[in-house]
Amino acid sequence: MWNYAHALARLFPALERSVREMQDFAPGVGFISETGEIRFRGEDWSIWAGDAQGGYILKAWREHLCSTDESFLRRNWPRIKQALQFLIREDADADGLIEGRQHQTYDEDYYGANTMVGSLYLGALRAGEEMAREMDDTEFADTCRNIFETGGGQSVERLFNGEYFIQDVDLEQHPEWQYGDGCLADQLFGQGWAHQVGLGYLYPQETVRQALESIWKYCWAPDIARQNQSHEPERWFAYPGEAGLFTCTWPKSRHMGPRSTRYRNEVWTGIEYQVANHMASEGMLTEALAICRAVHERYDPSKRNPFNEIECGDHYARALASWGVLIGLAGFEYHGPSGKIGFAPRITPESFRAAFTGAEAWGSLSQAREGGRQTDSIAVAWGRLTVEEVTLVLDQGQQARSVTVDGSSMEGSFTQIAEWLSVRLPEQRVVEAGQTLTVVVET
Repeated sequence: MWNYAHALARLFPALERSVREMQDFAPGVGFISETGEIRFRGEDWSIWAGDAQGGYILKAWREHLCSTDESFLRRNWPRIKQALQFLIREDADADGLIEGRQHQTYDEDYYGANTMVGSLYLGALRAGEEMAREMDDTEFADTCRNIFETGGGQSVERLFNGEYFIQDVDLEQHPEWQYGDGCLADQLFGQGWAHQVGLGYLYPQETVRQALESIWKYCWAPDIARQNQSHEPERWFAYPGEAGLFTCTWPKSRHMGPRSTRYRNEVWTGIEYQVANHMASEGMLTEALAICRAVHERYDPSKRNPFNEIECGDHYARALASWGVLIGLAGFEYHGPSGKIGFAPRITPESFRAAFTGAEAWGSLSQAREGGRQTDSIAVAWGRLTVEEVTLVLDQGQQARSVTVDGSSMEGSFTQIAEWLSVRLPEQRVVEAGQTLTVVVET
């Protein structure tokens, strides 16, 4: 469930790094030194989870991004690499698909190729590639890249049915707790993660968009009543008259029944926020905001506790996926050790303002467009933000003619590819609390 929870890492990055080092990658606690396996709830758990193992590698990359330097990554890289090598061994033929036993967050085991676990594996390979290159481990970086590229192609070829990704499982051998040709809300979990940490697309962009549209079409309900009248949930987290996103439905076949993937008929806020942050990243704003609105209406103070968006239990960590919606709407990217920060507002880009957090600072991002000018500002309210490069997105079809940073010309220090503009500062800049770094682009 912690794979979903982005808020803690963004708000308290040092605390989140301590979880990686004191539990996940700590020998004798979560980490098994002989194999690289990570016991997914730390001490006293005897199994690893398919989704968790990939998530640990992605989280290690995120924690590195939310650091001031490379010391966290350098200390932990040997065990991070070993954890990824464990996953690669589970992918016995190195085709980018894990097909054996895969315990996961629905408290049962999947078998066969699927993109719930598989997208997290591909995301872990991309994160591993990036970390390996920063650690000058070129051979391992190339290994990760090769498996990733094979896996992305194989996933589309074997699992995409033209509308969404399914599970390729032998139901005679594994008749229980699978989803088969169902439309799983978490089918693109790793792709959403990849957008959160700047890793790009794991599958072709048009395929991802189609799958997200299918999740909206087949899992979203403005009123959950009719679906739950026919298929009663194990626990009720939304009631008739309320909107919600179901964990799984079967639009192309009969519902697989009470022994199919667990929690299939339930509505989980963590999954809703996970899907919403991915939709926001893809520009599906109406859908993303509708899902968030449904959560907020279900937890209106007149009905329920707004500080306890229950799913699977009270005060459950999975709902901390909500912070990812902010990152998705802002198009926020950050690499603390490199001093890189950027944002690409996907909502009201002509007049935008949102909060941001960095390794040792927080504040606000703002963007305004008027005439042929775009002004982007990074205001630090607390702490200090080290900046060496700022990335922005211009309005479609616009070309930067001149760029200034705090009034100083950046002639020769910016590059533009399509709408993406990268501005390299002549020297490292430390923005202190109460200060603002402003980039003005004339097009």
